[in-house]
Amino acid sequence: MAIIKQLDPHVADLIAAGEVVERPASVVKELMENAIDAGAGAVTVEIARGGMSLIRVTDDGCGIPAGQAAIAFLRHATSKIATQQDLEAIGTLGFRGEALAAISAVSRMELLTRTQDEALGAALTVEAGVVTGQEEAGCPKGTVMTVRELFFNTPARLKFMKKDAAEGAAVFAVVQRLALSHPELSVKFIRDGKQELLTPGDGQLKSAVYAVMGRDIALGFLCVKGSGEEMSAEGFASLPACCRGSRSYQHFFVNGRYVKSRIMTAAVEEAYKNQKMVGKFPGCVIHLTVRPSQVDVNVHPTKTEVKFQREQAVFSTVYYAVLSALNGDHTRPQAVLPGVKAEDTVTSRQTALPLHDGGRGPAGTQFMPAARFQPLSGAAQGSRPAPAKPPEAAAPTVPPQKKSPFQWVEPLPERQPKSPGQEAKPRPAAEAPARAPPRRDQRPAPRGRACPPAPAGARLRGGALGGPGRAVSHLCAGGARGEGAAHRQARRP
Repeated sequence: MAIIKQLDPHVADLIAAGEVVERPASVVKELMENAIDAGAGAVTVEIARGGMSLIRVTDDGCGIPAGQAAIAFLRHATSKIATQQDLEAIGTLGFRGEALAAISAVSRMELLTRTQDEALGAALTVEAGVVTGQEEAGCPKGTVMTVRELFFNTPARLKFMKKDAAEGAAVFAVVQRLALSHPELSVKFIRDGKQELLTPGDGQLKSAVYAVMGRDIALGFLCVKGSGEEMSAEGFASLPACCRGSRSYQHFFVNGRYVKSRIMTAAVEEAYKNQKMVGKFPGCVIHLTVRPSQVDVNVHPTKTEVKFQREQAVFSTVYYAVLSALNGDHTRPQAVLPGVKAEDTVTSRQTALPLHDGGRGPAGTQFMPAARFQPLSGAAQGSRPAPAKPPEAAAPTVPPQKKSPFQWVEPLPERQPKSPGQEAKPRPAAEAPARAPPRRDQRPAPRGRACPPAPAGARLRGGALGGPGRAVSHLCAGGARGEGAAHRQARRP
């Protein structure tokens, strides 16, 4: 029988690290969120080999006091919440106090921090969750977190990592999302010594979208702004003609936190119904602001999924905000139908025409709606006018023919149809004129080039003399065979 016992603290830390730290991108996310909660105005992220060998996050926040630097690496050690009531209204990105403990358990970390009130900062070294050294150090205000050799003590996790390029792309995606979530933060991303991203940090979402997503995508966005029941939505949404083939360009944020929300996704796509191509998805950057008490962010280990207290209100707020932005776009071509005339009047060029309908009334009865036609001249009000006489057929006029350079030839007379009793008599054979076959010298010369002149008295094979010094043969029709035969016959004696 298996014996129940308490796990070793180091093993428990490794299990907890598996829930928080999945790959280098998870480490960057946790460290950047700590920098944002510290009130930083600028954050620099550096990685090497996709983040497996080096991750360095530098910020200019409030820093950590030297006496509390070692406590920050303990499990469930945090300064963001203190009581149970604080969990009901979380206003920070991090609150569990286990990020630094989980990261340090599977890597080698270095901490360099200083507060505004201290003259010297603190330098701390942690390996596999154990503090190996701490000393005073001179450093600027803020915090520098360095992570080296991630998963060096967990080979089972290390073998499931992807290539450096794929891991680096995942880190870059995390940095982009955090830059979009906080436009007031200037974010710099450096990969393998090369800078790939720099946001201005001027507090305008449009500037962050321009820096993160590029100029072409930013120019295809519409401004979205709307409010609902104690919540508001603002941001940008793409034009219907600028939709993409995947949902990778959809970014949703709730109180500054990047989330994956099916409700918000469905609301945006429902607003684009019948306005986009089939198989295309709109891109958007939507910031939803709600009361912290109406959203629960403590439902997922990575805090990327949230639970709303009023889901229908969230759907309506996002839906109508995006729909109003699409309807207010006047750059799209619209079909404008002409208005219906209030009254259909008869113009001076319209005349009343008689309508003969034997099935509806007596012959010659005219049905003329008074609202559309004018009465005939000479007819009294309420009286039945006399039926109009049909106009006489005018002689057909032959249109003038243009002068032609060709000679006019009279057409052949039409053949009269034969009566049933009349039969065509065969022409007697004696009456047919007898035609003698033409002589050889009277046959027309074949088309093509003429044969070369032949000497007088030359006898040709299958031919005859066709004139003075000229031989005509059926073999000489302009082809190679005819010319060759004529020359050979002409050379014979």
